Amino acid sequence: MTTFADLGLPNAIVSVLQKQGIAEPFPIQEAAIPDALAGEDVLGRGPTGSGKTFTFGLPMLARLAGAPSIPGHPRGLVLAPTRELATQIRERLDDPAAALGLRVLDVVGGVNINHHIRSLAAPVDVLVATPGRAEDLINQKKLSFDSVQITALDEADQMADMGFLPQVRKLLDRTPTNGQRLLFSATLDGDVEKLIERYMHDPVTHSTAPVEAAVDTMEHYRLMVGGREQRNDIALQIAAREGKTIMFMRTKHGVDRQVKKLRRVGIPAQGLHGDKGQGARTRALEGFADGSTPVLVATDIAARGIDVDDVSLVVHVDPPAEHKAYLHRAGRTARAGTSGTVVTLVMDEQAKEVAQLLRKAGVDAPEVKVAPMSETLVTITGARTPEGAPLPPPGQPQQGRTGTGSGSRRAGNNRNRSNNRAHRANRSRRSNGR
Repeated sequence: MTTFADLGLPNAIVSVLQKQGIAEPFPIQEAAIPDALAGEDVLGRGPTGSGKTFTFGLPMLARLAGAPSIPGHPRGLVLAPTRELATQIRERLDDPAAALGLRVLDVVGGVNINHHIRSLAAPVDVLVATPGRAEDLINQKKLSFDSVQITALDEADQMADMGFLPQVRKLLDRTPTNGQRLLFSATLDGDVEKLIERYMHDPVTHSTAPVEAAVDTMEHYRLMVGGREQRNDIALQIAAREGKTIMFMRTKHGVDRQVKKLRRVGIPAQGLHGDKGQGARTRALEGFADGSTPVLVATDIAARGIDVDDVSLVVHVDPPAEHKAYLHRAGRTARAGTSGTVVTLVMDEQAKEVAQLLRKAGVDAPEVKVAPMSETLVTITGARTPEGAPLPPPGQPQQGRTGTGSGSRRAGNNRNRSNNRAHRANRSRRSNGR
């Protein structure tokens, strides 16, 4: 078995990984980390969840160790397409960085820029940034990329899809031309290819399985639900299941409406979309990650880089607009080689559109006719009848609650588990309401 020490990483980093229970590198890490440590430009091709953060982050930390940084002039730069992904990258790198005496800072939109300005007044070794916020700080002359030795671009294809590449090019033009560049993406074609040609020097390419192959570790189903009313009933029953569930809607309004419906029947759900403030987005993701909020309802923004373990079911309540969005949504489950289930709720008038979309995505999803609480629905999704007491909007305390019983919250086969979830949800609501 190859270890992280075998790859040439410093003992301090290896010790941190061991304490976290991480002993064996993923294939992309084993292949690319030695080249990155050697100072080579690296192209990494692989789906979200294949271990890319450590692939670029650990060599960056190792190469920057032992030298000082000055305020506002980071020596390492990571560009990410979404706030959530940037925050996750910073969290993953915090402990290994601290072990080497390095500081990692994330700067993202939705946070008061004065907070970032104050944070940049102290030396920052590695800056993790969304393109818009990095540009804002540079324009205010609080940030400079003139000292950047190593730049990593994560989820480059998503940057392209979201229209960020003009910004990214401007930012890369501000970094020294002789710096090391590490670029990671699910695909390396189209606009991403132009980026590679312009900014990288004889890059070494390492690939893991493409997105389509990752999809093979999931079970896919088209659940034929008939009309809208039946679909809505079925969505509630699926949400009442055990385990972490992500439900996707096409619009922000649809997300908010679905969260209200779920909480009205006692299901601790939170929403995630572009109009949510950073505090609400953080609470939603933290609650989802620790299990106190088992259901996350989201627009496609959540498919862009959210990395939460143990998501066992993805539900397309609204089918996505195009096949790439299906793959990104589906990629929230079956992380790092585990299995998961992806279901699309298909009303009669959507049948033809969804069939075409799945063909384009290269996904084999059998048609299964289901009805509310039908045996087939329960078998595929773990659906249950929601029987809980109504919950207040996220972040607001429950009125008139004693916190002593779980029977009114959510009835289920496992009363102890229900008790635990009620306790966690209450605790989460108390902390979120501060």
